[in-house]
Amino acid sequence: MRLKGAVSSLFYITVKAERCYSKYMTFVMDPLLFPNIIKHGRQLDFHEFSNKVAPMTFGYPPTNNVKFPHLQEQIGRSFQLLQGDNLTLLTESMMGNLMLIFRQDHLGEGAGQVGGWKIANMYEFCISVMFEATFLTMYGRPKTARRHSGTSVLRDNFVQFDSMFPLLMAQIPIGLLRRTKAIRQKLINYFLPNRMSCWSHASQFIQRRSEVFEQYDTLRDVDKAAHHFAILWASVGNTVPACFWSMYYLVSHPEALEAVREEIHTVLRLGGVEFSSDRDVTLSREQLDQLLYLESTINESLRLSSASMNIRVVQEDFSLRLDAERSVAVRKGDIISLYPQSMHMDPEIYDEPETFRFDRYTEDGKEKTDFYKNGQKLKYFLMPFGSGSTMCPGRYFAINEIKQFLCLLLLYFDMRLEAGQSRATLDTSRAGMGILLPAQDILFSYRLREV
Repeated sequence: MRLKGAVSSLFYITVKAERCYSKYMTFVMDPLLFPNIIKHGRQLDFHEFSNKVAPMTFGYPPTNNVKFPHLQEQIGRSFQLLQGDNLTLLTESMMGNLMLIFRQDHLGEGAGQVGGWKIANMYEFCISVMFEATFLTMYGRPKTARRHSGTSVLRDNFVQFDSMFPLLMAQIPIGLLRRTKAIRQKLINYFLPNRMSCWSHASQFIQRRSEVFEQYDTLRDVDKAAHHFAILWASVGNTVPACFWSMYYLVSHPEALEAVREEIHTVLRLGGVEFSSDRDVTLSREQLDQLLYLESTINESLRLSSASMNIRVVQEDFSLRLDAERSVAVRKGDIISLYPQSMHMDPEIYDEPETFRFDRYTEDGKEKTDFYKNGQKLKYFLMPFGSGSTMCPGRYFAINEIKQFLCLLLLYFDMRLEAGQSRATLDTSRAGMGILLPAQDILFSYRLREV
């Protein structure tokens, strides 16, 4: 890989292609140019890249195979069930499942003892709660129990698979990655149809996908299971680190934590609820939407921790118009990439970009959306979920479940970081693929609040 040249806010990298010729990967760094790239949906396509990488990573056959006519389109339509009225149902289900796990695992006997501080690893705490709550919300529960008995083993296998995810996305053959292939198979087997048939209360999203898969005799049971496993990763892989960073920044900034906590209590009181730690709490989708400081906190955490690349594959030779004066010639098969992290950390757009400010995205009691570059207002100023027609379809649910998780933490617990440890830093090994994990876990302590 070598630097080929530079043109204003663009630079080109020549990479060795599969056949003895070079391809260009063009990085667009100027956020003022992002809208012109994103609007070229026909000529700059994401699906060519994802159709190659996702099947290799998760172990299912490409959905654009002629053996599965219209499967890709039907799968695409199923994502509509993560929005609108269905988002309300998902949000309500997630609230109940989070409350179940908090009540049984963290609010039981002994949790309310005076001075009863408990010490835990923050990332481990986040994944233990969010992995199971998300699983129950998406896939349902056993017909005769409220929780699955093998969740901890499933989670451990997921973590092992996830640690190899960057190499899989780099298209390293899974057979070269030690036990990763066997671990992936265990994860896939968890979703075989005969096993899922014993579960109840699955989300409409998962029910619809199962119905679609049943329409294809050419789709093996193990292929159907691999698709479900892919959704599990999509539901958890970025949400858990997003929860961690939001929680970490709040706990390490007490003034922000108190402001957000008071906002949550205010919204509850406006709904006629006076919180008490001995009662379960419910926050509706409408109430979550009112939590401006909390949403700003999450957005600020995403700004500081997201490092995704928005990749597009050029579908034909053409001249890509950047603005009124500039264009660049691109070739079929070349790659165009937006890298929003450079925008997120631009001091011209964000004052002191390396500093956490929980209220950065609020202004005069409203959401702040006015951010500028070279004196021009940016259409895209925060891009943790991708862009254009390929934006993460589950982004609204992801934000809601992070809000719910943080609300329960702040309502029920006092929290503090343990002394004598370094601040959390980003693990950059996943750069380009979403929300970065912490390089090391952080110890924190928590106890039941006296409310």
